[in-house]
Amino acid sequence: MADQTDAAFEDLLARYRRPVLNFVYRLLGDAAEAEDVAQEVFVRAYRHFGELDPRREASPWLFTLARNAAIDRLRYRQRHPTEPLDSAPEPASVSREVETRELGDQIAAAIQSLPEDQRTAVVLAEYHSLSYAEIAEIIDCSVKSVESRLYRAKATLREKLRGFL
Repeated sequence: MADQTDAAFEDLLARYRRPVLNFVYRLLGDAAEAEDVAQEVFVRAYRHFGELDPRREASPWLFTLARNAAIDRLRYRQRHPTEPLDSAPEPASVSREVETRELGDQIAAAIQSLPEDQRTAVVLAEYHSLSYAEIAEIIDCSVKSVESRLYRAKATLREKLRGFL
């Protein structure tokens, strides 16, 4: 029986490792922290794997674990702020690649600046293509609330990115 559970968890891990990591990264904005948090998520998932209903899709359960772990990390950051290290300046370049990267950085920064509930809804909808019903289940709210959060988030993003788009 344990071998079947381990095999089922390995399948879950193989299928959702990258989506969970991407989701957490988009919520935290830091690759190293995202790796740590994603690992914590799968440790929690393994510990509670027996609670997962095999008749239901695993993604809402995993994304809920991931969201909660990311929120915990964000709260920890607020209680324990750190000073950013100075980075070496990049040489000036007008290449298309640099412009694209800068736009991507601006979009990421704008998403990071959203309130947590709006940021989570945007990341799940736009980067993970989840339905409003799935998002509502993950963040424990109504579908109408998801619609409202996405509407407000998109309005805020349009305003913040007006000069770039």
